[in-house]
Amino acid sequence: MAPLRRRHHYYHRFRYLIPLISAVSGALLILFAVLFLFLAPTPFDVHQRQNDRVDDAIGDTVVFRVPSRGGRRSSDRDLWTSRNANLYYGCSDASKKFPKVEDVTHPNRYLAIATSGGLNQQRTGITDAVVAARILNASLVVPKLDQKSFWKDASEFSEIFDVDYFISYLSKDVKIIKRLPRKGGKTWTPYNMRVPRKCNEKCYQTRLVPVLLKKHAVQLTKFDYRLANRLGTDLQKLRCRVNYHALKFTEPIRKMGEKLVYRMRMKSKHYITLHLRFEPDMLAFSGCYYGGGDKERKELGAIRKRWKTLHISNPDKPRRHGRCPLTPEEVGLMLRALGYGSDVHIYVASGEVYGGEDTLAPLKALFPNFYSKETIATKEELEPFYSFSSRMAALDFIVCDESDVFVTNNNGNMAKILAGRRRYFGHKPTIRPNAKKLYRLFLSKENTTWEAFASSVRTYQRGFMGEPHEGRPGRGGFHENPSTCICENSQARVKRDVEPGKYGKGSNVPRKDEEVDVQDSEDDPEWPDSDEDEDLSVPLENDHFNRTTEDYDTVNSEEPELEELISD
Repeated sequence: MAPLRRRHHYYHRFRYLIPLISAVSGALLILFAVLFLFLAPTPFDVHQRQNDRVDDAIGDTVVFRVPSRGGRRSSDRDLWTSRNANLYYGCSDASKKFPKVEDVTHPNRYLAIATSGGLNQQRTGITDAVVAARILNASLVVPKLDQKSFWKDASEFSEIFDVDYFISYLSKDVKIIKRLPRKGGKTWTPYNMRVPRKCNEKCYQTRLVPVLLKKHAVQLTKFDYRLANRLGTDLQKLRCRVNYHALKFTEPIRKMGEKLVYRMRMKSKHYITLHLRFEPDMLAFSGCYYGGGDKERKELGAIRKRWKTLHISNPDKPRRHGRCPLTPEEVGLMLRALGYGSDVHIYVASGEVYGGEDTLAPLKALFPNFYSKETIATKEELEPFYSFSSRMAALDFIVCDESDVFVTNNNGNMAKILAGRRRYFGHKPTIRPNAKKLYRLFLSKENTTWEAFASSVRTYQRGFMGEPHEGRPGRGGFHENPSTCICENSQARVKRDVEPGKYGKGSNVPRKDEEVDVQDSEDDPEWPDSDEDEDLSVPLENDHFNRTTEDYDTVNSEEPELEELISD
């Protein structure tokens, strides 16, 4: 009986478990169904994914999709500052060995110069003129600005630059006067002549001192890039004092420029400036071809006829060699790959863009916060500047100089001067596209993923980001790389060596196993001069100064000047 009672007891207990197990199972089934409804893809999603896989497989290519956010960047680079900028500072004070101006200036020796080109080309001439006067121990007459070239700007020196500040600041270096003294009660007309490009100290002394001893007053015409890149340390530092301190824009230009900067800062904490250089004249001179067919060839070819000695036999070659500006779209893709997202604000310094809004549309799609001086200032505010291309260029110069990041699209005069200035004042990032490498990358971008493309851009741009040690000291133009005037902060270096994790190892010096392109502006083409360079009235004493194609002009005198095009 006992075993029977036990089986009966277990039967009753099991009978009560059956409904409980059924209830739990049902609840689990309901929960699973709910989760399936929420987590399973919809038929549309499945269809879309299938389409994506089909699209990706078409022609064995990978779809190139640009993200709205910035591309992934290496953790050791900040988008808006140079990591090691605090290790360097601008230093341009004269040494104790630099003689006082009153001890070296001859009382009856005057140098005048006539500049050439647009605002920034003229700025290089003004800077070099002060140094030339010091080499010759002469008083400098306030330079004449070019009023007859392509730009046709009638502005005088005093309407662009603060002339009194210019004279005062440099009073310990060079005696500067506003005009030649009268001679015998009459206006003194200086003797006109010219020196070759990149003329060094010995060249000036050989060519000009004999003339100054005889004529006492000489005017050097077409004065641009007429001084060698390599000079003695004190003369190089004098160059920096002129360019970075003595040349100050007039008050109306400064105030308007500061107003534009303030408005950009009100829109965003950081902003990028882009010197686009995609004007028809620029493209025509460069001889570049951008795939626009017969229409492009005809339009740019007609402009190119202005330069009678400029012949382009293979328009694809300059792009392959990195001699051409990137298109606006290519600039935008480069910036996105470097880490700048669609929320970044961009100020564009440019004249009329070839192709107009159609050409700009891809860049604006990548960076909708797109501005220029015409969009952030009223017509009434810009009215005093509209008729003067140099004053309009000065406004762009100020906004670009004050920006967090400056992007130069091809290496023109404005880009070179701003690159040097931004190095001198704290190594603010200046991005110069490595056009030779990027060109090949842009050609094949549709056959790669965005991640691979962005990684390649970051690799190719090493050495082109305005960091310390990118430019080789003594190489390229001094205005772009004023290495003599940049000193190292020894205390910061010691601190960096003590805390390598905080400042990064190697102070941005690339490892030996890294392949890094380095900027060298001597590889960049220069705008041609427009008339014969050699002055045969001054005999040459040695073969060192004989004419070479590098030193002298080759373009017919009827051809127009061209610097970099900014709104006129």
